[in-house]
Amino acid sequence: MPFYGYLGIFIILIAEVLLFLKVKIVGIYFTPIVWTGYILFIDALNFKLYKTSLIKTRTVEFLIMLPWSVICWLIFEAYNFHLKNWYYIGLPESALARTVGYVWSFATIFPAILETNQLIKPIFKNVSKKPSKPTDKKLSVYFALGLIFLIVPLLLPSEVASYLFALVWVGFAFLLEPLNYKLGGESLFKEFENGKLTTLFSLFLAGLICGVLWEFWNYWAIGKWIYTVPIPFAGPRIFEMPLLGFLGFPAFAVEVYSLQNFLIVVLKKNQRLAELFGVV
Repeated sequence: MPFYGYLGIFIILIAEVLLFLKVKIVGIYFTPIVWTGYILFIDALNFKLYKTSLIKTRTVEFLIMLPWSVICWLIFEAYNFHLKNWYYIGLPESALARTVGYVWSFATIFPAILETNQLIKPIFKNVSKKPSKPTDKKLSVYFALGLIFLIVPLLLPSEVASYLFALVWVGFAFLLEPLNYKLGGESLFKEFENGKLTTLFSLFLAGLICGVLWEFWNYWAIGKWIYTVPIPFAGPRIFEMPLLGFLGFPAFAVEVYSLQNFLIVVLKKNQRLAELFGVV
């Protein structure tokens, strides 16, 4: 296994120790620290098992993914200004220090899910369905639903929209999967056309794994998020997340897959950008 995999394990372990020793700076930045360690470890494990990984063999894609992850999560943060489903506590007083924490944390989101997806994908390699080529009408319906899911919560009063964040967690997948398919990029529709459900199932599980870890590590951190989910039947809280809320993580993993593939296909369609970013 590449050396940085062992470094990743060490980062997680030492962060846990320092957190419980009440080292404040570690508690404030605990989330990005442990997720950095996680990404290093899972990437090294992917390379060991499959001889391919984001950091080791697809470095340019990994480097592009980091700022894209930040940009995409800021979109969700913008939605949250209106829907008010979570807020942060325990953050540094300094605006610069807060910004470093935000950017570092948000940059780990896409790599965490997509690295986990690669690791567990072989589990579902034999999961199949009847091959079906999506019609233009079906793709248009999915695209239209994506637009509706993403626009409607913004048009409603905040006290109503706060109940509708589930639409945002699926909206980008509905919107972008048809585009990715039509543009010739990686997409779930392409897999369905080939009679496969491998990626869909592995994304669901990757999202759930990362979701549980996000909530577990967040629970102990000083700098953390708190949910204000208004649904009364959301179930008991597991860490900071109501039980029903964990259903959002599998859906979010699909959105991450769709958003990342959309970026790649757009870059490939623009020859100059493709050469600049090395994704030809």
